[in-house]
Amino acid sequence: MRPMRKAFLAALSFAPAVLCTSGHVAAQDTAGSIAVVARIAPTAGRPEPVRQLTFYLLRKSYADIKREAEASDLLPTREQFISGLKLSHELKEWMKAHDTIDLTASDMEQMLSVDNIIGIPEFLDAYVRANSGGATRSLPRPKYSQAEETANSERFRKLRQEYLAALRKFIVANPQTIGGMEAYLDPANPARRWNQINAEHRRVVERRAPEIAQMHYLAAKADTDLEGRASLNGIPAGTYWLSTLGMEAAAGDARLRWDVQVMVESGKTTRAELTNLNATDARSPTP
Repeated sequence: MRPMRKAFLAALSFAPAVLCTSGHVAAQDTAGSIAVVARIAPTAGRPEPVRQLTFYLLRKSYADIKREAEASDLLPTREQFISGLKLSHELKEWMKAHDTIDLTASDMEQMLSVDNIIGIPEFLDAYVRANSGGATRSLPRPKYSQAEETANSERFRKLRQEYLAALRKFIVANPQTIGGMEAYLDPANPARRWNQINAEHRRVVERRAPEIAQMHYLAAKADTDLEGRASLNGIPAGTYWLSTLGMEAAAGDARLRWDVQVMVESGKTTRAELTNLNATDARSPTP
């Protein structure tokens, strides 16, 4: 009985090792690999290998990861931004209606009507200041005083209505006098602040997106060799994206980056050729 008991115990101690080994083999059987070749061609030049550049294998496209980063640092909408400005209600409504923030844009003159100039305080002030020089001596002048304006008397209201009516006729008769208002709108122009908000948002996204990619979606990474080749092995079957995480490859005048979908099959090698054709221009806002 004792020899049989020893044989039984030996069999029990050996069984888990066999199961563990078979499980490891099964895991290897479900893995695949990716053979990367990356080349970039400058304008009117031959393709060159992309050397010593890290390619990241992600479980989510970098474009979607950037959108995830953007969602964590939401920009105000243009309408929200305009609503928060310390400008007249009339000007803010005009900006929303014309979907514009830059009051010094080159096409401002085409967007302005006589009613806009008369009815929006900032435009009226800019127009009057732009035409207060000697070139427009016939420009109507207000006949009310500062004291009457402060008191808001009946006389002030009457004289102001007469002034605005005369000014309206003058603008209709002299449309060329609208030109040059843009320079006087610069102090009220919110475009600079809007651009700063957007620039800071882009900096935050450009910093966060690679962090999110590597912390939550990284499956593997590899550096290309001097021939522009890299290998990613032991990759579970599935859909991935080969990405440079916004980093660029350069050759001559070409500046490219990649975010290319690849499929990995069990026990097979997927060949991924990265070229100008499946890249995006690094100078564009896309990944």
